[in-house]
Amino acid sequence: MRPRLAAGVLLAHGAACRAPDPAKELEVRDLETYWAVDAPKGDTQYISPVVRFHLRNRSTGPERSIQAQAVFRRVGEESEWGSAWRQVTPAKKPLQAGEETFVELQSDAHYYSTGEPQSMFQHRLFKDARVEVFVRAGSSGWTKMAETAVERRIGSKSVVGTSP
Repeated sequence: MRPRLAAGVLLAHGAACRAPDPAKELEVRDLETYWAVDAPKGDTQYISPVVRFHLRNRSTGPERSIQAQAVFRRVGEESEWGSAWRQVTPAKKPLQAGEETFVELQSDAHYYSTGEPQSMFQHRLFKDARVEVFVRAGSSGWTKMAETAVERRIGSKSVVGTSP
């Protein structure tokens, strides 16, 4: 009888410890894409694609250990061109129900040129990029939350036009 009882306790415990479903419990809001100008090296300028968004906890409880990942692909290519990863919330500081946090992911891939950053968009070898955003919460798997083109623009809309 004891082995059956132990198995029943394990089954009940397993059901209570289910992995969260990021697609149901989290929401990507205010998604924006652009190209960032990286630090130059000598006369060489670098630009890399960026995705930024707010991640909102729409569940009724706290979400622990949230991670976000972006996969960048050049238009017309299937292989990954660049990526970025970020620990959004540590397990000890969960995202509370109804709260949201800002996430920005900049690709490790870039274009470079000795010209002005904006001129890279007109170069014959330039290819536009797309981004897929994935989120993982706790023990869940990676869940695709968004996919969009990277706008052909230098800088965030919230930053453009705010300098004196």
